[in-house]
Amino acid sequence: MTLLRDLDLAGLSPYLIQHRDNPVDWYPWGEEAFAVARRTERPILLSVGYSTCHWCHVMERESFHDEATAGFMNRNFVSVKVDREERPDVDSIYMDAVHAMTGRGGWPMTVFLTPAGEPFFAGTYFPDVDRHGMPSFRRVLEAICHAWAHRRADVQKQATELTRRIGQLLPPADRLPGRGRVVAAYRALAQHFDPEYGGLGGAPKFPQAPTLEFLTRIAGLDWAPEAPTMLATTLRRMALGGIRDHLGGGFARYAVDRVWLVPHFEKMLYDNADLARLYLRAAQVTGETLFRQVAVETIEYMLRDLAHPGGGFFAAEDADSEGVEGKFYVFGHDEFHEVVGRDDGPPAAAYFGVTAEGNFEGLNVLHEAAPAAAVAERFGLAGHEMEATLARAKTRLLARRDTRIRPGLDHKIITAWNGLALRTLAVAGAVLGERRYLDAARANARFVLDVMRRSDGLLARTWSNGLSTVAGFLDDHAAYTLGLLELYQATGEAEWFQAAADIVDLLERHFGGPGGVVLASASGASDLVVRPPDQQDNPSASGASLAAECYLMMGHLTGDFDYHDRFEQILRSGDRLLEAAPSAMGHLLAVLATSQLGYREVAVSGPDALRWAGTLANGYRPNVLVAPATGLEETVPVLRGRYREGETLAYVCERGVCQAPVASVEEMLALL
Repeated sequence: MTLLRDLDLAGLSPYLIQHRDNPVDWYPWGEEAFAVARRTERPILLSVGYSTCHWCHVMERESFHDEATAGFMNRNFVSVKVDREERPDVDSIYMDAVHAMTGRGGWPMTVFLTPAGEPFFAGTYFPDVDRHGMPSFRRVLEAICHAWAHRRADVQKQATELTRRIGQLLPPADRLPGRGRVVAAYRALAQHFDPEYGGLGGAPKFPQAPTLEFLTRIAGLDWAPEAPTMLATTLRRMALGGIRDHLGGGFARYAVDRVWLVPHFEKMLYDNADLARLYLRAAQVTGETLFRQVAVETIEYMLRDLAHPGGGFFAAEDADSEGVEGKFYVFGHDEFHEVVGRDDGPPAAAYFGVTAEGNFEGLNVLHEAAPAAAVAERFGLAGHEMEATLARAKTRLLARRDTRIRPGLDHKIITAWNGLALRTLAVAGAVLGERRYLDAARANARFVLDVMRRSDGLLARTWSNGLSTVAGFLDDHAAYTLGLLELYQATGEAEWFQAAADIVDLLERHFGGPGGVVLASASGASDLVVRPPDQQDNPSASGASLAAECYLMMGHLTGDFDYHDRFEQILRSGDRLLEAAPSAMGHLLAVLATSQLGYREVAVSGPDALRWAGTLANGYRPNVLVAPATGLEETVPVLRGRYREGETLAYVCERGVCQAPVASVEEMLALL
């Protein structure tokens, strides 16, 4: 039998490597584990997590490292370990089961399956002893064994019924969702908005980037008067809170409180890629300079701490360092003053909220506790003196922090998340006029297309240590297509458009399902009890919503109505969820709202095309696509026949009709 401990390290994700030496006989996900379960008539214990998950580490220390617990698991179960980031389809199927059984979800995820893969009991973290109303993991194992031995028929009936439920697809709507659906969703979100601290609901509080994307795209519309306030309040409070790394840039995954103060310290590529782009767009919408600063600092964090030398981006950094959550990031009162110095210490401590009692287990999560101007007035400092004080403090604190043992790095390169990063770099390069960001975007595109594209044209899900072992999913292909299209708009380099077209044309063939639903895994997937849809954001944008945006953009760049038809199919298939759960459908709402604004294509051809396109990028126009070319370009359909030797002309098109070409930037902007 092939267990995790028998596999080559080069082929394993960091999460599986973390569990490789457990005394548990862990199998990787696959037919061999199911064959053993069928032969021995033992249930499968499926454990799903990811490498930077704090509570996954806790459960491993408490239970999976325990010889007695491991021995019980080995005798009575076939234990399977899955990295949710590597197999989001497996995670999606069984997370649905967890929600159905418990009403909540999270990781580590613990699910008990029949040998056929059907779930019959599920939960998340279980402690090593009964604690806070939770049964111990050992007690759960014993209860499952008893049920399997004495009530197997009931167990099987429950498993079959639950599998039927999680495999059900909602029927598509008869017609496209209209403006009323978007307005109703906005009003529902507004009812759950926290007007004081931003975000939706109370603690714990997540950034929910897809919902913020929706608010960004509708900000300024007359039917969404509170959208700009909801967006700005949330982004401002997050920027001031401890969820943002005020020394090194970047955001933690979520805050454990309502006020964004104490984070769950892991840093994920998808959060930082999405948030950097949102802060940049919000700076354009609101004019707040803080948002632009945060966007730049977040991108610089990605380039400094998450970048692979070949051009890809690593997945995440751990919450723990030396086995302690947050140890890398927090400062004690005395250490803070020792590092910052006697003169700068008091005002810097007042600004960063550093106290003797601390705000996190006796230590301090740095945040903006008071505005710099108020602190300066309190200590009798001029504005420039306060700026210099904080600059010196940050430099010294960062230097001290860099001497500490860093959190673990998840060195997987995940295609979907790299697509988000590519999109952000391309947008930032265009908006900020920063060539370095565009160079990083090009390097990322070359890495993924050269190293992670398979012989059949599909992309791999992950790349690690030179190996791509898992086929890509819907979100990988859709997210990366959007990144390539953004890079094309920023550079005018048609190779990125062609690469995007090649990928998007694979979506329907490999991921299309009944009734216009697009499914998470490719049609060749044979190791799943059901093929799950990918319709709800969790926590980044769903594969379906990303695919919808791909089809929408490609339809306008090519004039091909097949793309528009597929876009509309996804909207109809998601309409019932848009109505029932708008907070889980933020990105599809954003795409739908954008499509209702009246999409426009701007074909710009001639020697000054990139400068004109850069002028367009200076303002946020979510419903405008730009197709620039400095010379003759026939690859992109909207540019065909547009080139005039020595002239720069712009063609503004809407609903398949183009206005007469204009020969100045001012005329182009006037048409928009």
